[in-house]
Amino acid sequence: MDAFNHPDYYQLDDLLSEEHKMVRDATRDWIKRSVSPIIEDFAQRAAFPDHLVKEMGEIGLFGPYVPEEYGGAGLDHMSYGLMMQEVERGDSGVRSTCSVQSSLVMFPIFAYGSEEQKRKFLPKLATGEFLGSFGLTEPNFGSNPGGMTTNFKEDGDDVILNGAKMWISNAPFCDVAVVWAKNEAGRIKGIIVERGMEGFTTPETHNKWSLRASATGELVFDNVRVPKSNILPGRDGLGAPLSCLDSARFGIAWGALGAAMDCYDTALRYSKERIQFGKPIAGFQLQQKKLAEMITEITKAQLLTYRLGQLKNEGKATTGQISMAKRNNVEIALKIAREARQMLGGMGITGDFSIMRHMMNLESVVTYEGTHDIHLLITGLDITGENAFV
Repeated sequence: MDAFNHPDYYQLDDLLSEEHKMVRDATRDWIKRSVSPIIEDFAQRAAFPDHLVKEMGEIGLFGPYVPEEYGGAGLDHMSYGLMMQEVERGDSGVRSTCSVQSSLVMFPIFAYGSEEQKRKFLPKLATGEFLGSFGLTEPNFGSNPGGMTTNFKEDGDDVILNGAKMWISNAPFCDVAVVWAKNEAGRIKGIIVERGMEGFTTPETHNKWSLRASATGELVFDNVRVPKSNILPGRDGLGAPLSCLDSARFGIAWGALGAAMDCYDTALRYSKERIQFGKPIAGFQLQQKKLAEMITEITKAQLLTYRLGQLKNEGKATTGQISMAKRNNVEIALKIAREARQMLGGMGITGDFSIMRHMMNLESVVTYEGTHDIHLLITGLDITGENAFV
């Protein structure tokens, strides 16, 4: 049974609109109903719960900030953040599916796609009829995406795409992939690659200890012929995919907070029920220290994401601000997961509780969409004006 009760030590609910609370609560209800009862089994089997994709579309988790005319819900970015908080409270892998679909596939098509591309792809992505993936990271280029070698050459009305992308969420099941590649002049452009195009394969990545309920794989392009009409016309250069990462990192900042909240809530309830030396372990000073520090960090992260949501709605959120929130919230979530696991003792490593699964998942979240160290350097560049990347 999912008995989650979200912590709100500074009464931040009072700052949310009724619509925000309605969206959050609807997402929470879906997590409790459809995800919590099955997620441990899927994670233990390292299986992707693909039956959830259509449900996620039905309740509006895909591209919620995309206008209704293209199949989205027309909600604001605060709503999107709250949705991701609730979804990752359930599982980081399920949130990854949402993040990729919304921020890395639907966002670039909406922001940089042609009208024809928007109408062809966005409605089906919004309902979950299509599952999307995002191809930026390569086997030899992760933190340095500008070094990518995936490329395409013009051939009449088409381009011929060659290369490979790695560590791609949703890849094994994707119907479409937004792929970033260099043209013959070395300029980075986005291309929509569709399942069934000859030479396009998506081998699955196995033996993961993290994000086990998420489908991860590669995107491989062997002389794939793609119509020029599938090239995103609105923006090119490295700034185009990086802007998509800003949107995804915004969702991750909220999502990691959800995982932290779940670990804290689990540890708090367990500490009140677990009796040692004749009383609940919640009555011991060291356990109270752990819990007090957890709720303090959660509250600080809630304030950070709330303000970031306001800035995002106003079009003022910067890459540096988003990086700070992503880095901070994943870090505190990892620390809270580890402390919560200790509080549960041996029970903390079992699938009877969510904590160990969160801990393993967060080891991926701290690395993807910009590593922990890279986000530190983004902040450093922002405040000093000095580039320490090269």
